[in-house]
Amino acid sequence: MKIVINPAYRHLEPFVRQLPRIFGKEGSLVYAGRNTIKVFEEKGISVNVKSFRLPCFLNGIVYGFFRPSKARRSYEYGLKLRAENILTPTPIAYIEQKRFGLLRGSYYLSAHLEYDGMLRELRTGTLSGREDLLRAFARFTAEIHQHQIFHKDFSPGNILYLRDGNDYRFYLVDINRMKFCPVGMEKGCKNLQRLWGSEEMLRFLAREYARCRHMDAADCENLTLRHHRHFWKKYSARHKGFLPYLDS
Repeated sequence: MKIVINPAYRHLEPFVRQLPRIFGKEGSLVYAGRNTIKVFEEKGISVNVKSFRLPCFLNGIVYGFFRPSKARRSYEYGLKLRAENILTPTPIAYIEQKRFGLLRGSYYLSAHLEYDGMLRELRTGTLSGREDLLRAFARFTAEIHQHQIFHKDFSPGNILYLRDGNDYRFYLVDINRMKFCPVGMEKGCKNLQRLWGSEEMLRFLAREYARCRHMDAADCENLTLRHHRHFWKKYSARHKGFLPYLDS
């Protein structure tokens, strides 16, 4: 078993070492699906633990010998984001369990975040009253792209926010799928394709994003809508008509 712990949380090492043994029967369940997320209270700290799905045999080989595990990438990318002053819950540790060199289980630990909202709320309602939220989100998106950060699953459930007076602070989660590369207009607008919301919201967001990055607003709006429509046409065909916006 390989364990890497953030030096700032070295005092949690006994808890981290016993985590694979206690994960199934302790902790408060947050999410159960392809992966499982639980929260543990340890030495006055709320620890968010993501247990990644057991990889198939082939992926066990890939992650055992050739590619960093999702847990390791989450930890390392989290540290990299925070070094760039991009918010994500503080990385605490990661664990890899291997058998005969094959990855058989992995966990990513981070400080649990109590947030005010996530962008899933844009699936209903109107633009009116949300202008400040979308302006702040456009600035945040422009900032991460200008830092050459490209979140490959930039979707509503992976973008959390805290209110900060009249402003918002955004946090990225589920960060194991990222690229660190230049992000131009085409790539940046395409990165918005998974978002939920009405076309009115998307037009507003695209124009604010373009303004923050000194790009042509009309071109950015057209690109964003084209990529968004294309993505959701394919997605809704595969997922029984799921739509990114509900009119009523």
